Amino acid sequence: MYLRVYDPDTGGDLDEQKGECNTIVNFSIYGGKGCWSDTAAQSVHPKGNYRSGFLLSSKSFGVDPIYNKQWYSFGPLNPFEGEFVEKLGGHIFKIIARGTSGDDGNIYKYFLSTSPTENKAVEGGNLFTYKYHFRLPDNQKSVCQIYPYIDDKTISIEVSNFDWDNDGIIRIFSVAKNGNLSDVSADNNWVVRNLPIVKEEKNSSVEIQFIKNQTAQIKNNNVVVFVRNQYGESLPFYVIPIGGVPVYSPKIRMK
Repeated sequence: MYLRVYDPDTGGDLDEQKGECNTIVNFSIYGGKGCWSDTAAQSVHPKGNYRSGFLLSSKSFGVDPIYNKQWYSFGPLNPFEGEFVEKLGGHIFKIIARGTSGDDGNIYKYFLSTSPTENKAVEGGNLFTYKYHFRLPDNQKSVCQIYPYIDDKTISIEVSNFDWDNDGIIRIFSVAKNGNLSDVSADNNWVVRNLPIVKEEKNSSVEIQFIKNQTAQIKNNNVVVFVRNQYGESLPFYVIPIGGVPVYSPKIRMK
């Protein structure tokens, strides 16, 4: 399989340039024992041994017009080179995107593929992260979704968001939550919303929707989101929600 990165360079059409572009970003792929199971690899802060496991591939990108709005493929990767984690149901690889110099913003995306030249999904594959840094669309009609997974030991979650710029609302959906509102942050500050988790929500995904401001257009809005359980452990956001997109059941009532 291959891990493909779209627009990995900086200073291109999709990126945020601050003055003369001087940013270099390194993408590194890790596998093997400790790749995920080391607790530092599961933190929302890059501290300690977060680069655990075995380095399989690495490449740095600066101002590289050849990669502007183009794909770069890492691989081929043998699926069995990933760390086997029974709890997560498969072999886990880790990719770290790390800015090594500069102050520009690099916008990119990933795709896990069976082909080095096109996007062909790996059957049964998925990607997840513990902390999202992303840019909201400028289109006011757009709605973005992310899917944190709630395991069986979670009894409450803490939803944190940063630098939302009051750009609309954040709603949370699950089998027991029908669009609960989350507090939203203003410019350059954090807010936190605590929510209880009921029995029916365990071992399932929750959907967090980001709904744009309908009265004032806010452009180029970059935000940060992460979710923790009652122990302060980060919960993973999956690209494909485990068990499918959650559907609210009116039969379930919150106490």
